[in-house]
Amino acid sequence: MLPTDVMHEYPDHPRERDRWVLARRGARNQLDPFKPRAFFVEEERAESGEVVSVATILLTNRECPWRCLMCDLWKNTLTETVLVGAVLAQIDYALDQCRVGVTPAPNSGKTLAFNCLLTASQGEGRRDACPTLRQIKLYNSGSFFDPRAIPPEDYVAIADRVRAFERVIVECHPALVGESALEFRDLLNAVDASEARPPVHRPKLEVAMGLETAHPEVLAKLNKRMTLDQFRRAAEFLRQNEIALRVFVLVKPPFLDEAEALHWAERSMDFAFDCGATVVSLIPTRFGNGALEALAEHGEFSPPKLATLEAALDYGIALKRGRVFADLWDVEQFSDCKECLERRRVRLGEMNLRQTTQPRVACECCRERTR
Repeated sequence: MLPTDVMHEYPDHPRERDRWVLARRGARNQLDPFKPRAFFVEEERAESGEVVSVATILLTNRECPWRCLMCDLWKNTLTETVLVGAVLAQIDYALDQCRVGVTPAPNSGKTLAFNCLLTASQGEGRRDACPTLRQIKLYNSGSFFDPRAIPPEDYVAIADRVRAFERVIVECHPALVGESALEFRDLLNAVDASEARPPVHRPKLEVAMGLETAHPEVLAKLNKRMTLDQFRRAAEFLRQNEIALRVFVLVKPPFLDEAEALHWAERSMDFAFDCGATVVSLIPTRFGNGALEALAEHGEFSPPKLATLEAALDYGIALKRGRVFADLWDVEQFSDCKECLERRRVRLGEMNLRQTTQPRVACECCRERTR
């Protein structure tokens, strides 16, 4: 083996893997700690079966303490904990921008802005009243319940601000799911003494956890510092405490070929639903963090084909065990056929909203290429 091969070989031990991942990083983006990285509106099929508008705010905060092999979220994080009040200021900034109809900067293909969606008459004038937007996601490129990312001193104010939403969705590493989640759940359900009438609903807390894959050996190599048993225990904690569970599953993580990728995406969805998930989000594994590019040079990673993502979504929806969504951000990078890409994108989007399988797109161009 050549010296360069040894230098690029992926290590066996977590601390060495940390160093290996960090050594292949590029530069962070410059961020304002009092403004969110991005904000946009998505349509999503809710647990009730309705299609609802979901406000998504990508919060700026300190980087996650784990050095996951596939993660590129560190690019849009800070090296220090934000000041108390900064996260609330970010939420207010996004909501205030929307009320005056200012469109936020484009966010990599996310097309809907908040704009005037928050100006419905019910509750108008209240900063936390968002009657048109039914749900909100507060995603912070890490763990909402990491005290070095989101100061716990901000929980009360954040809960007050988002209490008008029917569902509040945050993300968290399984290792940090615990009493903080219960505290925030209870704050969401607290009655605001300033309200003339009690709220007509109690907001539901939902925690999104990254399972990534149910393949135990690959999961270990992802450097997430988590086992399947640990994930299962965190999921059970959420279930016992009436907190909903959303699960992120990678489609074709490193070290799997295309056929294995589909098999393990299916097994990962099975595992997630066995753990009580009500939602599974399928995330095609992407280049962009330096580490995956290094693995690709040695044949240990390649992004999934669009057909693999399609087949995984077909399988998950057919299970009828919960909602399954395919992440369609920059989905064009997984297709090598411009002729059918848009039709396939539309099909996947329809499946996300309808939660029913749709006829596969037929493409003569693709057929000719595979003969």
